[in-house]
Amino acid sequence: MKRRSLGQHYLIDPGVVRRIVELAQIRPSDRVLEIGTGRGALTRELAGLGAGFEGYELDRRNYEETLAAVRGREADVSLGDAFKQRPSFDVLVSSLPYSESARFIEWLCGANFERAVVVLQEDFVRKIMASPGARDYRGISALAQIAFDIKVLERVSRKSFAPQPRVNSVIVSFAPKLLVSEAEAANVMRLFSLRRRQVDSALSELGMEGVGGHGRRRIYSLTPEEVDELCRAPGQT
Repeated sequence: MKRRSLGQHYLIDPGVVRRIVELAQIRPSDRVLEIGTGRGALTRELAGLGAGFEGYELDRRNYEETLAAVRGREADVSLGDAFKQRPSFDVLVSSLPYSESARFIEWLCGANFERAVVVLQEDFVRKIMASPGARDYRGISALAQIAFDIKVLERVSRKSFAPQPRVNSVIVSFAPKLLVSEAEAANVMRLFSLRRRQVDSALSELGMEGVGGHGRRRIYSLTPEEVDELCRAPGQT
């Protein structure tokens, strides 16, 4: 599998790499996770900073380059898909393939962690931070805002990557606010598949008739808190 097919653009600016690591504020007691090690630019700086480092990479060639980059350092790097695993970590630090951004949010919603510092495409970040009623407000927006406090820390120029992407990126922090189950995450995405429908009509179609009473409001007008109330699975606290 070629990483370019995943929307991978390799971070090559050492100043940006150092800044990401600084913003992560890793302590000696932290367990650190990186998803998508690429060619090891971040991995080389992260390995050995905390109590343990774990990294995942899908592409074998990149995986081998990462191993070479961290040779002699304490780092557990696996060839595989982190999103199919549930590794234990305190701090996540990654520069993610653009095509994996939404999948990352859905996966992170179910993780127990302290903080994440991640490089994401600027327009995707605008989407996950969009307000109810805005054009970009989607299921992934509501889901992200239910689960996390999100802050844009710094902008990253497209020139910091090779090959250069068409858009700029941003460094974003995620602090967990509410653990979201897979069932609730799935319900949120189902609900927003009918985002232009009136709420009661959409709920009825999805078999959620017992939580109506929203009049003529549309799905896209619901706040993340209202979406959480509608989509939370029975028995989930």
